[in-house]
Formats: sequence, structure tokens, C-alpha cells
Amino acid sequence: MKIKDRLALYFTLISTVMLLGVLVVVYFTFLKFTEQEFFARLTDRTMVTAKLYLEADEISSDSLNKVRTQYFEKLNSEVLRIYDAKNTATFIGDDQQYWTERTIDEVREKKKIQFRDGDRQVVGIYYKDNQGDFVILASAIDKGTITRVQKLLKIMIGVFIVILICLLLTARWIAKRILLPLDEFIAEVKLIKSNNLHFRVKEGENQDEIALLASNFNNLIAHLEHAFVLQKTFVANASHELRTPITRMVIGAEIALSQERPAEDYKKSLTGVLDDAEKLENIIASLLSLAEADLEYTTTTLENVRIDELLWQIQEQWKQKLPENQLFVEFGELAEDADRLIIPANPTLLQIAIDNIISNGFKFSDHQPVTCKLELRADGIHLDISDQGPGISKTQQQHIFQPFYTSSVKEAHKGNGMGLYMAYKIIGLYHGNITIKSQKGIGTTFQIRFE
Repeated sequence: MKIKDRLALYFTLISTVMLLGVLVVVYFTFLKFTEQEFFARLTDRTMVTAKLYLEADEISSDSLNKVRTQYFEKLNSEVLRIYDAKNTATFIGDDQQYWTERTIDEVREKKKIQFRDGDRQVVGIYYKDNQGDFVILASAIDKGTITRVQKLLKIMIGVFIVILICLLLTARWIAKRILLPLDEFIAEVKLIKSNNLHFRVKEGENQDEIALLASNFNNLIAHLEHAFVLQKTFVANASHELRTPITRMVIGAEIALSQERPAEDYKKSLTGVLDDAEKLENIIASLLSLAEADLEYTTTTLENVRIDELLWQIQEQWKQKLPENQLFVEFGELAEDADRLIIPANPTLLQIAIDNIISNGFKFSDHQPVTCKLELRADGIHLDISDQGPGISKTQQQHIFQPFYTSSVKEAHKGNGMGLYMAYKIIGLYHGNITIKSQKGIGTTFQIRFE
């Protein structure tokens, strides 16, 4: 059974039980009230009979019966008796005993009694008079109350059935209304496939359990997306970052082995291979650290990195790697306090992030100069990396940091779409943010900010 059906059923059952309880209380309260009211009428009947027959000594019995018949409203199936000290019916012209001596004696003992005898209601009083001690008993059937109670019961049953149906329909509507966000959530979850793990369900504005469920689900999908993308990105990242040192190692080894050389040349070549191997080891370790950071299994080892020294190091490496690519490093206003230039980060990962942006600038500008401008402001470190490429449109800027996104149609510019995504992830990992400022035909500036 669906949740909405269970909610509607539970709501209806609880409401029905409460309604039934209210109707039962009303029914029996009304029944008790009318019963007591009729007992009061019978009591008045006995008191008036006592006054009429026992106090009016000068009036004859026949005259009293005539007055009683003419002016007393006779109750349904009414029986009225006055019993003397010998428990014999007297005065009212009907000398049938009707009630047993046991009942009459009970009235004498208790002075007043009232009870039900089937449909009949009976009231008895003990009356002491100058003529003697008497017991007056009055009995009648309250037909009017029985009729009203029967009608009330029919009305209550009808009202109960109508309200039950209304409750069921209302409960169904309320449950459907309350669970509408859950239905929307389920519909959106069905849209998530392996090829669109970036999709997120709507969390809604209400701070309720469904919104919390959607938020936790989005967090889960984010982790799954990282894990899923990681399988593809690690190979792409490795290819992106490992190509240069491996190529240098292969070329160095081939040159060294191409002909006989002095021992000093072999030593120099092996030293270069060893340097490249160390760099390769650092890059692999950093890539693994990035993967672990993405999945939050562990944290990367942080060091105090001087951003200005890192830029000089990157510039020097570009000169050695590809001298035709000119990287200019400029400094704006820098504080005398060198500690403000320090960023807690993994130096290799941070270098990979900046290198990816610089490499992107060289590629899309067809190897025109790229400028890195560093300055300190009140809100932190500002690093702007500018190229002279064709620029990036507003539409492309919205997707530029997504994994595997490539926007260029030129074969020379095509990549695996991982460089900027990787840079974005690393910079965010160290509490920085990166934005784009670009104009068509003028160039693009990546603005990196560290607090």
C-alpha cells in the first residue's frame, strides 16, 4: 500500500473513531437527559396527585376523578396509584393493585424511588398526611422520547456515513497534497542516469522532511558523481599531466643510447631522467590525493606555499619545457609582510591547477603570450591569468568548469575537457574561487581569489 493511501486510511480511521465516540456520547447524553426529564414529569405527577387527592379533603372522590380526567394531560399508557397503609389502592377509582407489595414497601423505606420497567418509567413517593401514610406510584411510556431517539439515531447514522465518506476523500486529498513534493522528487529521481549524474533534484523552500531527504539525496548523488567521474578523470588527468615528463624521459634515454658517449654525458642524462621520475612520482601522488579529496576519504597534506615563489617556479618550468610559449609574471601591490602571500596547500596540486589554466591560455591563443598578475588586496590574494585568445561566450562560461566540456571546433584546440575542471576542483579545495572575465576577440582572464 502506498504511503498516501496509508496516511488517508490512518487519518480516516482516527477521525472516524473520534466522530463515533462523539456521536455515542451525544446519543446517550440525550437519552439520559430525556429519561431524567420524564422522571421529573412523573414526579410532578405524583406530587400533584398527592395535593389533589390527599390535601383536598372537602372534595368528593368522584369530583376529583372528574377534575383529574378533565385537566390532567394523560401520559402514554399512564398508570397512577395511591396506596394506603394497608398497601391497598384507593382514592382514584381504580382499585387494581398493579404494583407488588414489595415495591410499595420499598417506597415506604426509601421515601422516593425511580426505575425503569422495560419501556416504562416508574416514580414512587411516600406521602404522610393527616389521613394516614400513603404511597403514590406513577408509571408511563415516553413514546415521544422513543420516537425522537429513533429519529436521532437514524440522523446520526446518516451523518456518520456522510462524514465518513467526506473524511476519506478529504484525507486522500490532504495526503496527496502533502506528498506532492515526494511525488515530484520520485519523478526527478527517475530522470537520473549514469550519463547525467550532475542532475540535482529540487530541494524546495519548505524546511520539512522531504526537503531534508532531497538535500541528503543530492549530497549522495554528488558523491556518486565524484566517484563515477573519478574513474574517467583519473585516466584523463594522468594523460594530461604525465605526458611531458614521460616524453622527456623517453627522449633523454633515446638520445643517451643513440651512440657511445662519455660517462659524464650518461651521468647527466640519468640525472635528468631521475629528476623527471621524481616529478612524475609527485604528480601521481598529487593525482591520488586529489581523487581521495574528491571522495572525502582523506585530506591532502598541506604546506605553506608562497604564491609568488610558485609563480616564478612555474615560469621557469615553462621556459624549459616550451620556450616558444612566453609566460609573463607581473606583481601589483604586495604587502611587506610575506606571510600574507602564503597559502596552505599541496604545492604540486596548486601548481597543477595554475598550470592547467596557463596551458589552456596558450592553447586557445595559438601560443601567444600569457600574463600572470599577482597582487594583495584587503580581501586576500588576487591572481589574474590573462591570454590573448578569441574569448569565451557567456553561454560557454556557464559550462567551462564542467568535466569533459570542450567548446572549440578547431582540432588543435580540442582537449579532454578536464584541465579547467581539475583547476576548479583544486582551487576550491583550498578555499579559493575562480571566475571568468572574457570578451570576444580580445581575450580571457581567469580571476583566482584566495581569502
